[in-house]
Amino acid sequence: MSTSSKTPPKTGTLKTTVAAPVAEVMTKVDTTGVPSAAATTPSVVEKLSPVVVSEELKKKELFDLVVARSGMKKKDVKPVVEAMLGVLGDVLAEQRELNLQPLGKLKVQRAKELPDGRALVLKLRQKSAQMNAAAAAPVAPPKPVKQPAKKPV
Repeated sequence: MSTSSKTPPKTGTLKTTVAAPVAEVMTKVDTTGVPSAAATTPSVVEKLSPVVVSEELKKKELFDLVVARSGMKKKDVKPVVEAMLGVLGDVLAEQRELNLQPLGKLKVQRAKELPDGRALVLKLRQKSAQMNAAAAAPVAPPKPVKQPAKKPV
């Protein structure tokens, strides 16, 4: 038994052509209701100032600067500065906003937990007039605390 299918022989292929659409030509546009814009020239809105990277402030240098500015002894300044740094660290860990003038207003923008700690992106806004006044004003030495007179026993 032979199996053969009857297929018609191929004769030529038919090609059809379609005409491309043609858009109407617009020669006149009505612009009476459209407001006209004035020609502007580009301008610089704000110049960026380069950030100068200086050496970092270590705790030892911070103690010395506080001693120099306050006139107190280093042994009295050290525990206060240590406690202040601890409180600031705790507040920043809670992502609270700080408003400590003349330092400025400090806000946590983003925080990311890392395997060895936390990375915080902070925004510090300082008022230039307050910073200049604080730097220029000398700090008076602290007044001595009067001790009550001891009664003879």
